[in-house]
Amino acid sequence: MCFVCFVVKKKKFNEHPFPYHHELEMEVSTLTNLGVGLGRVPVGEGKWVVMVPFTLPGEKVRVRVYRNHKNYSEADLLAVLTPSPHRIDPRCPLFGRCGGCQYQHLAYAEQLKWKRQQVEELLKYMAGVEFAVAPVIASPKEFGYRSKITPHFNPPRAGQPSPIGFLKTGNRFELVDVPACDIATPEINAKLPEVRAKTQQRLAAGEYQRAATLLLRHAQEGVITDYDAVIHEQVGALKLHFLARDFFQNNPFILPAFTGYVREQAAGSGARFLVDAYCGSGLFALSCAPAFERVAGIELSDTSIKFATENAAANGITNTVFQAGDAAQIFAGLTFPPGETAVVIDPPRKGCDEPFLAQLFAFGPRAVIYVSCDSATQMRDLKGFLAAGYELIAVQPFDLFPQTRHLECVITLVKP
Repeated sequence: MCFVCFVVKKKKFNEHPFPYHHELEMEVSTLTNLGVGLGRVPVGEGKWVVMVPFTLPGEKVRVRVYRNHKNYSEADLLAVLTPSPHRIDPRCPLFGRCGGCQYQHLAYAEQLKWKRQQVEELLKYMAGVEFAVAPVIASPKEFGYRSKITPHFNPPRAGQPSPIGFLKTGNRFELVDVPACDIATPEINAKLPEVRAKTQQRLAAGEYQRAATLLLRHAQEGVITDYDAVIHEQVGALKLHFLARDFFQNNPFILPAFTGYVREQAAGSGARFLVDAYCGSGLFALSCAPAFERVAGIELSDTSIKFATENAAANGITNTVFQAGDAAQIFAGLTFPPGETAVVIDPPRKGCDEPFLAQLFAFGPRAVIYVSCDSATQMRDLKGFLAAGYELIAVQPFDLFPQTRHLECVITLVKP
């Protein structure tokens, strides 16, 4: 594996505590929740944190510093002097350059252990809670699981072909050309050469004047590239349809276990009614419906409400209602008694905003099942739930994104 420096020297380089491109040997002690190795080296009378991508705990490495921050430095990996027993050869030849994966050099069982530990640490240091996190539920597929990819490209310069792929590691602008993606489904990889060739032809013809993004989505219809196409997915016995551009979990192989757990947690609260507050096209609301008397799905998008309503009818589910909620009054008109209601929330990566949380706490449901793709923002929000009188009773991570630092985490909160 070749390691290169990703950052160009800036004019105003902070020389403390290391000069630019200073080389040192160090031992890696842990992984951050960003998937980066972290070690501490002697500086003066104390220890200084140095972060190095693509390193593993227990490894002795030689690194080169490229940036000093106020209380830590960043460095590139030059050589692994003593490898971890859990280090493996990355499957993808672009690993280390393409920014899509962070853990292909780490055995999968160890990926799961570290993800669990990182959730525990976020709980402790961000929410102030020490709580036993359940072992991460593994993906049935370690590779070939991702049912949607969105390669990017820029207009060509000076007649040179434009890379079509993903951001380079450590860079917010430069793209790496990606002819195949090992975490995408085989069907997507079979379609990708054709899509890339057509895109290069259009680029050569001058059809693109700005940067753009492609879509390859593997659904029941095959691999779809049209953002506005209506596609179909099946999760267990549940059949769903929605627009190809709409949000939907991208690891279909783990979804039956994932949605089943959410249903068990919501129903286990003893609630008779359920509210799915970010319902989209109805994945959680419809998966949970058999366990409740009535279910309400709330969503800001009128289009999503239309698809959720159609999905309920297509599956013969009659105890659900879907309504477009105004952001300022998202629970307005809801007739469910709060003490007999559970709420499922699956917000965007940024987490819940303050107005939403204020409305949720004012409604005061019996239980909240909080699903998140970003444990850091989830633990930030958890502090608000604890302050509002909720008790944390379960933390269950799911590995929807093997080989990457990302995961989904489900926390269960109840009102005593």
